[in-house]
Amino acid sequence: MTDHDQHLPGADEPTPGIDRRRFIGIGGAAAAVGLGAAAMNAIPAQAQPQGARPLSFGKDGSFTIVQFNDTQDDEQIDRRTIELMEKTLDSVKPDLVIMNGDNITGGCEDALAMRQAMNNVVLPMESRKIPWAVTFGNHDEDSTPDTGLDEPDMLAFYRSYAHNLNRPGPDDVTGTGNMNLIINGSSGRRPAFNLFLLDSGRYAPEKIAGQDFEGYPTWDWLRMNQVHWYTETSRRVEREAGRTVPGLMFIHIPLWEYRFMWWGSVDGRTAADHERAVARHKIIGERNEDECPGPINSGMFSAILDRGDVKGVFCGHDHVNTYVGDYYGVLLGYAGNTGFGTYGLAGADRNRLRGARVFTLTEQDDDVAVETRMVWAKDFGIDLTANDQPIPPAPLDPARR
Repeated sequence: MTDHDQHLPGADEPTPGIDRRRFIGIGGAAAAVGLGAAAMNAIPAQAQPQGARPLSFGKDGSFTIVQFNDTQDDEQIDRRTIELMEKTLDSVKPDLVIMNGDNITGGCEDALAMRQAMNNVVLPMESRKIPWAVTFGNHDEDSTPDTGLDEPDMLAFYRSYAHNLNRPGPDDVTGTGNMNLIINGSSGRRPAFNLFLLDSGRYAPEKIAGQDFEGYPTWDWLRMNQVHWYTETSRRVEREAGRTVPGLMFIHIPLWEYRFMWWGSVDGRTAADHERAVARHKIIGERNEDECPGPINSGMFSAILDRGDVKGVFCGHDHVNTYVGDYYGVLLGYAGNTGFGTYGLAGADRNRLRGARVFTLTEQDDDVAVETRMVWAKDFGIDLTANDQPIPPAPLDPARR
């Protein structure tokens, strides 16, 4: 069980009927198909294309993004995770996919198994030739002690796929693969939208200045150099475009402002506090566990307000939270949990909230409107039985072993 799982009431015991090599934790049409035929064919390895076609809005002025969060499994992935990914991609037909952290987890016993785990979750996009990019979460390196592959190694592996858009992050910025992605307008190469992908880290250090974090959240937080990188990148894009370019930010671990928004308060946690918050911040969706940020407020939200370009920040991490709201002009939202091999709700409801978040972007003169919604495994007729259904890994091209 991960230390994150202990924050979910009822996560102390496995759901009856679970039969898996290890217990990870407990917690919308077609029959279950597991890995689709196209995805089952190994994708040949090739270098990241240097002249990849730029992302751009369609002739109708729209662009669609799918966010998958917490696929979080080893090489024997739950077949329904792949089914959910495939059904979502075939239904939504996105222009881009963001795999927003905890893409894999512990349990991989060697480097080959770890590469198979990563391969499993990228084949749905690769087989459909859909551009995609990843961020990292707190669990991506869980298998590193046994496999020797760390986040830079994982990033290099992901970048070997034809449709991956990741780039190495700046050497002087904390984390792996911090980057932005420009989406050009429908009428030409002028930047219309900007996506910020940041590594929100893993866990807090044991001590700072000789003081431990007992009693505080123990996850990581965005460092000030990452906040500085965001502001400088935002300014650079504005200079190059001749105007403020709107965008979205994807991080795995939520900001403290998520919790403030839900309660409409820093300290209050009453029904009246939340009722006020719903009215003020237009909150929709569920909150089934405490938000789990790090012990330090990074200041990123203040920087976003100062720059005025990011229209929303979206995270994962807390699997059974699916809410989104408007916090002083910035959307703060969860993507829910895509992976069936992770903890979910308690008991028979374990898999009820498995899903993905969809973003529809629409050009409006010099601005872009953002609409977002969740799609659910249940809407695709996927089996929601509260058990684990692992399958053997998909074929891995020999060049990637």
